[in-house]
Amino acid sequence: MTELLHITERAAWLDAVPAGEYRISTRGVTLDDQGFIHCSLRHQLRTVAEFLYGDADDLVVLVIDSDGVPAPVRYEAAEPGGEEYPHIYGPLPVSAVTDVITVSRDSTDRLILPD
Repeated sequence: MTELLHITERAAWLDAVPAGEYRISTRGVTLDDQGFIHCSLRHQLRTVAEFLYGDADDLVVLVIDSDGVPAPVRYEAAEPGGEEYPHIYGPLPVSAVTDVITVSRDSTDRLILPD
């Protein structure tokens, strides 16, 4: 099992639960629009969170068991030679999410993320 992380707005996750699958690529972009769901590994989460969600509130981090994802997971860089991030090329089954971690902020307004 590889642990993948995906940060999202709580409302997007809550909408996915009754449907049984999550279909958001990243903030404001659906799986259908992008073709994959952006994920990260633990050491990549802060960079992604601050870049895409630095001004957002009511966020959660989805902890995903890659073994529960039937769609291909590919590691790709945004540019040649760049760091590779995991991408899920299909819907994320709700059952593959092993934990949902609430994101808060510290006294300096910095996102508090899982280590």
